[in-house]
Amino acid sequence: MARFDTLIGEFDKALRVIAGVATASRANPGVGEPDHFLADADKRHSAGLMRVNHVGEVCAQALYDAQGRFTKNDALKQQFKQAGREEEDHLAWTAERLQQLGSRPSLLNPLWYAGAYALGAVAARLGDARSLGFVVETERQVEAHLASHLTQLPVQDGKSRAIVEQMRLDEIEHGAKAHAMGATDTPPLVQKAMQAMAKVMTTTAYYL
Repeated sequence: MARFDTLIGEFDKALRVIAGVATASRANPGVGEPDHFLADADKRHSAGLMRVNHVGEVCAQALYDAQGRFTKNDALKQQFKQAGREEEDHLAWTAERLQQLGSRPSLLNPLWYAGAYALGAVAARLGDARSLGFVVETERQVEAHLASHLTQLPVQDGKSRAIVEQMRLDEIEHGAKAHAMGATDTPPLVQKAMQAMAKVMTTTAYYL
């Protein structure tokens, strides 16, 4: 019965993540930034980039949920839970910014979530050290991706830029914690495969 309740809870969370329903525990970093006028083209570009970032947070929820679900290490379960909670802040912030920009989340969120959950489950099955290594590499690539967005976002879009910068700092911290807990290096071939999958996701999510 307890296992059934857990499955129901996980399914409910997945539905909320896919639907973009999230509650932040920290204030949105963009709140204090002035709301400068954005030309239509800049607004569409900002929305496309923030939709990509929102998809990344949908995937982060799925990855951490799966890795926490399948590890038997209680300390690791707690770390995945804490990191996932901080990533939920990102999910809420990006969803809020998309709404402010008059846009919407990706139409393919169910696909992104399912794919990321499967990857997280596979990583967890490979053992804790490799699972943590997957986190380190994921966060390294995400941090680089967010840094590139800081160069692409319109200069006057301070709200989006503040959100992305805080997300970038959080991802660095998550990767560092995973490394300190005993992560092993992810093989170069796997790194390349992760980059290729991320490229497909970011290119598609910008529009859809």
